[in-house]
Amino acid sequence: MNSELRTTNFIITLDGPAGVGKSTVARSLAQRLDAVFLDTGAMYRTVTLAAVEQGLDPADTPQVERLFEQCRFEFRPEADTMRVFIDGVEKTALIRDPRITAQVRHIASAPALREKLVAMQRQFASQHPRIVTEGRDQGTVAFPNATVKFFLVADPTERAKRRHKELLAAGKDITLEQILSDQQTRDASDENRQVGPLKPAADSILVDTTNLTARQVIDKLEQLARQKSNGR
Repeated sequence: MNSELRTTNFIITLDGPAGVGKSTVARSLAQRLDAVFLDTGAMYRTVTLAAVEQGLDPADTPQVERLFEQCRFEFRPEADTMRVFIDGVEKTALIRDPRITAQVRHIASAPALREKLVAMQRQFASQHPRIVTEGRDQGTVAFPNATVKFFLVADPTERAKRRHKELLAAGKDITLEQILSDQQTRDASDENRQVGPLKPAADSILVDTTNLTARQVIDKLEQLARQKSNGR
């Protein structure tokens, strides 16, 4: 069945705010379509972590830009995940810490840093003929000519509950109220930044995941991706 999909410049983008299920869906969708998963959120988190580990304020853009040039960032796809490294040291688990989540908006809002990371995303895509990528500006900025573009949405409270469940399962001690507060702050930052704001591309397919299970969303996106890809 996978052979039904065309293999030239095959890129599927999943954009949307935190908690809509982008990462979970993108991982599984990539496996089903024999594609590589590109987790762009992990890239921004990795730069945020690098700044924090060096004692820098992630909001101090000039300092972080200098650090970016000094560090060697690596992003390696493996199975249904993407491992991240800073100067050869793996940091995959550390980038999911809530303290990093609370600070990542500063990196995402810095035009120069965003430009550098988008360039890295495009380079990643050039090395893999088939990718499923998730983020906030993948269909509008990073890959405007993608094969298929999806924009996922969900009720804000439902999004926060999903995130809370994930963090509790990972052993993190954080309240639902704190997640809601952080989510509102991040949403406002994502939607209002000057470069790569969170918004659906004109040709994206809108999918509301509020009342759908992850499996239902994956099934729906796979069907739509195959239909649109084969119809090009």
